[in-house]
Amino acid sequence: MVTMCGVAARQPLFFPLNQNILKKFSACLLNLYYVKNFLKMEIGEMICSKKTSVIFLLLFIMLSGCSKSGSDPEPPVNPPPSFDFSALQVDGVFDGFDYKGKGLQPEIRLGFNAALLKSSLATGIVFRESSGAIVNYSVQYRNGDSTVLIKPESPLGYLKSYNIFANTTLKSAAGGSLRTPVTVNLKTGIDSSDKFPRITETDLLDLVQKNTFRYFYDFGHPVSGLSRERNSSGDLVTSGGSGMGIMAILVGIKRNFITRTEGLARLRTITDFLLNKAQTYHGAFPHWLNGSTGATIKFSDNDNGADLVETSYLIAGLLSARQYFNANTTSENNLRNNINTLWNNVEWDWFRQNNQQVLYWHWSADKGWDMNMKIKGWNECLITYILAASSATHTIPASVYHEGWASNGTMKNGTTYYGIKLPLGPALGGPLFFAHYSFLGINPNQLKDQYADYDVQNQSHSLINYSYCKANPKKYYGYSDSCWGLTASDDFNGYDAHSPTNDPGVISPTAALSSMPYAPTESKAALHFFYYKLGDRIFKEHGFTDAFSLDKPWFADSFLAIDQGPIIIMIENFRSGMIWDLLMSAPEIKDGLAKLGFTSPHL
Repeated sequence: MVTMCGVAARQPLFFPLNQNILKKFSACLLNLYYVKNFLKMEIGEMICSKKTSVIFLLLFIMLSGCSKSGSDPEPPVNPPPSFDFSALQVDGVFDGFDYKGKGLQPEIRLGFNAALLKSSLATGIVFRESSGAIVNYSVQYRNGDSTVLIKPESPLGYLKSYNIFANTTLKSAAGGSLRTPVTVNLKTGIDSSDKFPRITETDLLDLVQKNTFRYFYDFGHPVSGLSRERNSSGDLVTSGGSGMGIMAILVGIKRNFITRTEGLARLRTITDFLLNKAQTYHGAFPHWLNGSTGATIKFSDNDNGADLVETSYLIAGLLSARQYFNANTTSENNLRNNINTLWNNVEWDWFRQNNQQVLYWHWSADKGWDMNMKIKGWNECLITYILAASSATHTIPASVYHEGWASNGTMKNGTTYYGIKLPLGPALGGPLFFAHYSFLGINPNQLKDQYADYDVQNQSHSLINYSYCKANPKKYYGYSDSCWGLTASDDFNGYDAHSPTNDPGVISPTAALSSMPYAPTESKAALHFFYYKLGDRIFKEHGFTDAFSLDKPWFADSFLAIDQGPIIIMIENFRSGMIWDLLMSAPEIKDGLAKLGFTSPHL
């Protein structure tokens, strides 16, 4: 057995160093190199050497120098362990971290794998609305304080977004921090209470028409009388929306919202402006105009001239007004003459672009035909071909309709969706304005040609749109048999043409309400829901706002002329057929429809 200074090697050695010095020795990173070399030495030789005392002295000096203060540090304290989120339920159900359609006083149960420090909840779990407003909540503790039950102290707002955020300032009773933050997103649902008192259906239709009428009459441009594109447009007015506004003025007279004299005065203002100030291109109007000067406002870089489709909507409104103001008075005679001049000035045939068998949508003085957009069906443009065929001054032959618009029948569909056969158009019908814009004045009832029965077409399109929303294949919150209608409108990303094949979860009131002549039961159910259940959010002084999503939730604050117009006009066509009767009474329209091969008892 090897001995060191007479002591057995297996026996422990006792150095003349206290415990603090040994701790300094182990903690002193700067001297690890020297310690390593020291340990490599043969212990027995070192201790028995005459140099032992010198080595221990040097070692003591090195270890003592590791302390900055020269005083002994406190023994290290291990930090308390962090803890984790472990369980979640909202109203007794776990469904991930996003909850839709919840009640106004939901119970949120959050579980953790450690007991919580109660005083840390005030900052550690934050309940807030999407706007940032803090929601005060009550708390109950369960499972040895490792689970909390949170409830808002006051009812939440309906159809609003909230989140519950557990963050790393949340502490355990042992002092540890939450390892990973947790966010629970919560969206409240529909409040089923009525927002307005119940009134008769007649009074409700009157009210909706009256408020919608105000958009066109009270909010019409003060100089031109034309319709602003939207409620934030200022001087920007729209030619197509103004045609709808003219029809709305005629409804306003019928419903006693204004007098015939007031309506006539507004129409004189409009026609005088269109004749004397508005910029035109071969008789056609641009999409947008300055309502004070009449100058073109470009719709896009290449769309800075004529828009033949928007011109069609304007002319249809003017012809309806011409048929309405039929008295043999100087004022009404002058109005009719102005309208005839505007109507006869439109060079429909020139928009064939060198006598092609199709009409083109756009032309401008500096861009020419660069937009290169042919007007081909099935979409919202049937009225353009009917008016072009009806023109006494610049007509088109029937072949342009058959070869251009109908593409010799290729616009036919014939597929059955939700048990409903669709005669024309894209899959599932497309946006519902296809069934509205051309038929504001053209009566589809028993209107037929070689391609379709247009009453069947519009009924089928409307009911497919309704059935899709009722079936709700994308599972959007709020879609139902009383909350339906997909068409072009504003949405939370801007503006888009919504349809069953392009469905972001946005309902547009104009879609269902303007379909009232085609699907009255379904449209009235939507009207009641929009007004009574959502009215405090979407029914305003100018009628229903443009769109909403109950799924996000999101509500537009905008009004658009081309969406407001079909509501008041098509409700009136449902009630009395007024605008249908007016436009269909025009002798040119009768001739044009017959020329294109249409049959109708209204011709």
